[in-house]
Amino acid sequence: MLHLDLDAFFAAAEQLTRPTLAGRPVLVGGTGPRGVVAGASYESRVYGAHSAMPMSRARRLVPGAVVLPPRIELYRVLSDLVFAVVRELGGVIEQVALDEAFVEPPELVGASAAVVGRAGEALRQRIRESTGLTGSVGAGSGKQLAKIASTLAKPNGVRVVPHGTEREVLSPLPVRKLWGVGPVAEATLRRVGVQTVGALAALPVAEVTGLLGPALGTELHGLALGVDRRPVAERGAAKQVSAETTFDADLSDLDSVHRAVAEMTVHAHRRLLAAGRGARTVTVKVRGADFATRSRSETAATSTTDLAALTRTARRLTEGALPPSGVRLIGVALSGLTDLVQGRLFDTGEPDAEAMDGRSDCTGSTGTGPPPAVRPLGAGSRAPSRGWRAGDDVRHVWFGHGWVQGSGHGRVTVRFETRGSGPGPARTLAADDPGLVVADPVASLD
Repeated sequence: MLHLDLDAFFAAAEQLTRPTLAGRPVLVGGTGPRGVVAGASYESRVYGAHSAMPMSRARRLVPGAVVLPPRIELYRVLSDLVFAVVRELGGVIEQVALDEAFVEPPELVGASAAVVGRAGEALRQRIRESTGLTGSVGAGSGKQLAKIASTLAKPNGVRVVPHGTEREVLSPLPVRKLWGVGPVAEATLRRVGVQTVGALAALPVAEVTGLLGPALGTELHGLALGVDRRPVAERGAAKQVSAETTFDADLSDLDSVHRAVAEMTVHAHRRLLAAGRGARTVTVKVRGADFATRSRSETAATSTTDLAALTRTARRLTEGALPPSGVRLIGVALSGLTDLVQGRLFDTGEPDAEAMDGRSDCTGSTGTGPPPAVRPLGAGSRAPSRGWRAGDDVRHVWFGHGWVQGSGHGRVTVRFETRGSGPGPARTLAADDPGLVVADPVASLD
C-alpha cells in the first residue's frame, strides 16, 4: 500500500498562493505573542521550528520568519484538489487528514518494488502538476511501514520498503515511532532497556505482553516485526477527536492537573485541525487513584477551533470532576464536529503557553486580541473592525487580489499577487481606502 503525505502542507499552501514567500521561512499559526505554530516551512525547520511549538519561541529561532494566520478554507480546497488526483488511482483510499492518506491501488497488488516506486513517483508528479504542491510517498506491506517510508522520503520523494527488508528498516528506529507507543509505554519499555524497534522485536512476546498488557503488547510486538494486518478502509466523518494519558505517578496538585489538561487539549486540537473542522462539545475524563472514572461535558452554541477557549473549558470541567485522591488518567475529547468554524485560529489567550514553553509536544495558544470573528470575513466587506491584520486576504478595485503584509498609523501595505501571477508588487494604501475590501482566501488560487 501507499502512504501520501503532503510536505509542510499549511506553509506550502501559503508559499504557493503568495509567490513572494517561495523559498522564505514561513510560520503558520497564532500571530499573537503567545500563539502556537500550526505549520512550518522547510526553510523554517532548518532552524528547529516545528508545529505545536510556541510561536514566540519559533520567532526567536527563525530569523526573518514570515508569520501568518491559518487559512483553513484554502487548505480544504487544496486538499480536495490533491485527493481528486489520488482517486484517479482507483482502489480504496483512507484519508486521515487534509494532507495525508493511505491508498491501496489494485494494480499494485503483487507488484515489484520497482513498479511500486514508479507508481509513487507518477502520483507525486501528477499532484505537483495539478496543484503546485509537493508530497512524499511511502510504500510498504502495511500501514505502519508505508507511513514510516513516506517520512523517510521527505521532502518531495518516494521510498519503497521491499518485502523481506521490513526488519532492516524498522530495527534502528526509536520505539516511539511505532503506532500505539505513547509516553507511558515508552517509559515502561525504557525501564527495561528497550529504546529501539529492533530491541522490542527481539523480546519474547510473553515478556512484552507482561509489560504492556496482552492487547497492546501483542500488537506492538507484531508491528516491531513488520507484521501489520490493518486494512485500508474509507473513513466516514469523524464524530470526535480525543487524547488521553495515564501518568506514571498520580497527580496530586492542581497546577499539574492544569498542565496535563492543556497538553491533552493540544493533542486533540491538532487532530481537529487536521480534519479541518470545529468542535462544539468538550468532554473530559478523569480517573482517580481509586480507579473510579468521572466525566464532564459542555456544549457551546457554535463550533470553534479556538485552542484557548477549548482549554479553558476543559480545565473548568476537570476541576468539577477531580477525585478525592490523586489523578491517574486525564482525557479530553472534542465532539459535535462541524465545518462551520467560529473564532480566529490560534490567536486568543491561553495562560499556559509560557509554562509549557520548551516542551515540544505540548504547547498552548496564548495572547490577547480582539473578540472572535467569523472566518472568513464576508468577501466584499470593508476593513474589519479589528483593523487590517497581516495575512488577511484583500481585493482592490484597481490592483486585484492581494494579502496584507502590515498595517498601522492609518496605512496598510498589501502585496498584490496570487498563485498564477507570480511575485507581485507591494503597495501602501490608506487603511480606509474605499477600493480595498476583504476577499475570499480561495481566490488566491487564481
